[in-house]
Amino acid sequence: MPLRAEDLPHVGQAGLAPMIDPATTALVVVDIQVDFAAPHGLLGRYGVDLSPAERAIDNCEKLVAAARGAGATVALMRVVTSPETDSRALRTLMARRGHPGGEAICRVENGGADYYRIFPEPGDVEIAKLLYDSFHGTDFDARLRARGIETVVICGLSTDCCVDQTARSAFHHDYNVFLVSDACAAYEPGLHESSLSAMEKNCVLLTTTEAVEAAWERAQTPESSI
Repeated sequence: MPLRAEDLPHVGQAGLAPMIDPATTALVVVDIQVDFAAPHGLLGRYGVDLSPAERAIDNCEKLVAAARGAGATVALMRVVTSPETDSRALRTLMARRGHPGGEAICRVENGGADYYRIFPEPGDVEIAKLLYDSFHGTDFDARLRARGIETVVICGLSTDCCVDQTARSAFHHDYNVFLVSDACAAYEPGLHESSLSAMEKNCVLLTTTEAVEAAWERAQTPESSI
């Protein structure tokens, strides 16, 4: 039987609220941008099925609204590249795979790096990165520490790549890491589920959009402060 995300261990509504206190939690939205998600972006033009990504973004939008309503930090990640900043290791990897032209994705000059559907508001943390890990080569850790963040709730694209590497890096930076399983997506069958399973075994707690919404809605009620 194929692995299903819903069969993996998840933290439900009952126990989640005290673990993701909005005062010390950041919602980390990974790479919801044109080339990864928009029909006119690079993957869309190549004919990649973006419907799983669109469903995940629907839930990311709900999470962003819930975070803003509860006063949690919202942090938006983006891959932002130009020919001058392309990784030597990535260029070499692509060439050895038979693609010597590299992988020109999320370019500044053609709009591929632009946000898609979810956009920053004043007070949000914005991180521009060159590769997969949102902490590598950025000031993300310092900016979270400055806000007293101890916990991150991660959603976005793609489960097997930038979400995975950001989640593992957050754990290595000593954050409590939650991954919202129905607010992430991958582009090939099975990758989403297998990636969730590997992360759940090693560095994250899984939860759902509905559970996070309920937890942060509870944080807005007067009785939550009693």
